[in-house]
Amino acid sequence: MRVSYASEPLAETLSGRRVEHSEYQVPGHLGEDITVSVFRRSGDTGRRPTIVYAHSGGLMFGDRFSALGLNLDWVERIGAILICPEYRLAPEFQDPYAREDMYAALLWTAENADTLGVDPARLIVAGASSGGGLAAGMALAARDRHGPQLKGQLLIYPMLDDRGITPSTLQFDGIGVWDRVSNETGWQAMLGGDYRTEAVSPYIAPSRANDLTDLPPAYIDVGSAEIFRDEAVAYASALWNDGSEAELHVWPGGFHAFDIFAAHTHLAQGMISTRMAWIEKLLAD
Repeated sequence: MRVSYASEPLAETLSGRRVEHSEYQVPGHLGEDITVSVFRRSGDTGRRPTIVYAHSGGLMFGDRFSALGLNLDWVERIGAILICPEYRLAPEFQDPYAREDMYAALLWTAENADTLGVDPARLIVAGASSGGGLAAGMALAARDRHGPQLKGQLLIYPMLDDRGITPSTLQFDGIGVWDRVSNETGWQAMLGGDYRTEAVSPYIAPSRANDLTDLPPAYIDVGSAEIFRDEAVAYASALWNDGSEAELHVWPGGFHAFDIFAAHTHLAQGMISTRMAWIEKLLAD
């Protein structure tokens, strides 16, 4: 299944793009190296806004190049540096590997800001699906551990809650790109015996967080016809309740990852352009 989920060859994705690409080996969880890809607009100099991005794949699939073709628009259009870590996947590497790999990559980015050309004042975390949950977890960890001061968190149809108790979780059972059984499989693979217990950390399942104060502004988008609809709405509401800033978009009729699988549609183009507008405004010079 991982083969079928694999990204297209990087050379094809970069073809015709005004993008430069570098690879680094970075200490991840327990100090074990992970690969981090860095993309920047060709010819850019000086400090640039930077996005540390966690890829999708239900915690079990995908790689650092997942959805790269879409995300490189951030690089070309606004000149952002895009940081893509190869975090380790379940079930071979259960929690806390994925979240701690991502947090280690965030720390590496901040600590090497001078070398990478990162503007520390314009550093955000982002992710899609399972990566959206990891991005939210990074924001929580950065606050709790007195880590990098983040400018924002971009949560794209995020996977936030292992408990599977929302109405949309029950509605999308046996239907759609990612359904209830898929979701349970991903969470069980990542959490093992801790699945649906109080032992689960909010850094991997951010909906479990009891304190959402003092977090960077969040942008959350999700389709109305997908399993993550209600947990995304609930997370935005919880952010508001705790005094944090959130912008929420629920796209009517949108299924999971329709911006990728139906990118040609007016709805998907609206989702992509609205998301881009938020990033541009947040990271403006």
